[in-house]
Order: sequence, then C-alpha cells, then structure tokens
Amino acid sequence: MGTIVTLDIYTADGGATQEIMRGLGAAQAILQRADAVFSTWNQDSPVSRMRRGEISSAQAPAEVAEVFQRCEAAREASAGWFDPWAMPGGFDPTGYVKGWAAQLCLGALRVPGVRGAIVNAAGDIASFGELAPGTPFRIGIADPFARTQLAAVVWLTGAIATSGSYERGPHLIDPHSRQAAARAASASVTGPDLGLADALATALAVAGEQGLALVEPLDGYEALVIGHNRQRRWTRNFPFAPSGDPAVGPAEND
Repeated sequence: MGTIVTLDIYTADGGATQEIMRGLGAAQAILQRADAVFSTWNQDSPVSRMRRGEISSAQAPAEVAEVFQRCEAAREASAGWFDPWAMPGGFDPTGYVKGWAAQLCLGALRVPGVRGAIVNAAGDIASFGELAPGTPFRIGIADPFARTQLAAVVWLTGAIATSGSYERGPHLIDPHSRQAAARAASASVTGPDLGLADALATALAVAGEQGLALVEPLDGYEALVIGHNRQRRWTRNFPFAPSGDPAVGPAEND
C-alpha cells in the first residue's frame, strides 16, 4: 500500500498482556498480507500482475474477490465517482483497500484488556472504544490551505477518512473523464467502516460539494467538503467537536 500505519492501544491499567501482544501480532500480519496482495507499488503483487494481464481475478488470492465486491458497492453508493476500474493502468483499489485493511487490523485489537484503539493509515483512521471512560476520541482535520492548522475537530466514534490533492498534488482521477480532477480542496467522511469512508472521501474530493447528496442518505455516514474557495459544506449530522465549531452552515441549509 506504500504507506505507514500506526496503532494506538488504550488499556484499563496501561499494561500489555499476552492477549494484547497476540492481537498486535495479528494486526501486523493483516497489514503485511494486504500490502503483499494489493500494493500497486510492488510489481510482483497479485494486483500488479492483474493490471498487466498476467493473471485473472479468478487466479488471484481470495481477498481480491472480496475487495472486488466491496469496490462495486462503493462505486454504486458514490454514483460512479469512485471507480477503481476507471483508473490508469487498470483496476486500482488503492482508494478503498487501505481503509479496508486498517478496519480488519482494528478487529484484531478487540481483545480483553483493551478499552479503545486507533489504527491510523496515513491519516485515515479506524477506531473503537474511547480515550478514557466517558471521553471519546477527538480527531483533527488538517486545513488544506495551511496544513499546520486544523480546519475542524470531530468526535470519533468509528472511522474517518480524508482525501484531497493538497499533499500529493493532482493524483485523483475523475472516473467519468479519466483525467486528474479534484473539485474540492479536501473531503472528509466519517462512518462505521473505514473502507467505505475511504472510498467515499475519494469520491467527494473528485465530485466536490454535489457529492454530499450521495452521502446524506447512507446510514451512519457523514461528510465535510472544503472547497477551493475555502467554503465548507457538510451533511446534517457531521460530528463536529466543540472546538471545531463550523463557520458556514450545512450545504442543505443554503
């Protein structure tokens, strides 16, 4: 996947039991397996070989079929604004699989003694539990125009993914034109599953504010879009934390 993943674990007594260490080992194995199968940076990975036509999807590992199905669901939910089959060079699930792998990794950390955990895959985050009893996690969203500052702070009760071109340059592809395009400076999506949140954030960064209407009806998912004009729009229940009070109302109120 060509990125760094960090794990934060919060225990009741601050200690690390054998069960917790086994969970960490399992989480590491999940990430390594996902990288080995899906990395487009690794020319020998099954996905890279599929992209070159050396093997078919039926000859790929079983995980590929699962990701295919989930990418199809994400493509439908995003009205085609997320489409791994429309990427240069062939099928590229990068916009989904990083979040998918991090979510699987999080599941391995649900062991006795852990009251909360965060899996941070290059800024896309899956979590469960809380920082302390009665204290949920809070996550900052970087300001795409001043990356050392925060555009918003959110209550994190599941997953959050953010997409944009402000760090890597014009790398997002509009599946409809198959050209690099980003109609938003930044797009963030919260929800119960990081794989889908990751795909939707990619879709919204490409589609811009119009994509909010696609997220609004999805159960448990909310979104924030920051335009190139610095204007912010969001779905009705986006989980702003108090210090992240918005300056502009939700898109549907305008």
